[in-house]
Amino acid sequence: MKINVFSRIATLATAVILTACAAPGQDAGSMMIRQGKIEQITPTTIRSEAHTGVGAVVGGITGVGLGSLIGGGTGRDVAMVAGAIGGTMAGAQIANNAAGSQPGQEVFVRTDSGVLVEVTQPVTPGLRVGQRVFIQGNGHQARVVPQ
Repeated sequence: MKINVFSRIATLATAVILTACAAPGQDAGSMMIRQGKIEQITPTTIRSEAHTGVGAVVGGITGVGLGSLIGGGTGRDVAMVAGAIGGTMAGAQIANNAAGSQPGQEVFVRTDSGVLVEVTQPVTPGLRVGQRVFIQGNGHQARVVPQ
């Protein structure tokens, strides 16, 4: 019974580690570039993307290890599960707190087709209201650059 529970937990931990380490899919298609004119620039702060998955996995594994040191039988199994859950939550929070922040800017661009696009990006010197710009990319990867 002990070996069966341990092998299930080890299998689950391995699956979580592999999932957390998987790189997000990259679009192999061409990069979208749009043109427009800056209507507004607002200063903001950008929080770095925290890799909470890695922190959660390490915390969960540590929690399982500490839980396995408590008691025996069913109580030990419960302690391991509780340790895994608590460790996962604590590891994710620690990874999130470790993420830094940097100065950024929200750039509002009216594209040539009339659509208003907002891009949040690190500060790019030289951008000003009324300037013609390119919007490179889509979604979180979009960036506004001077023409």
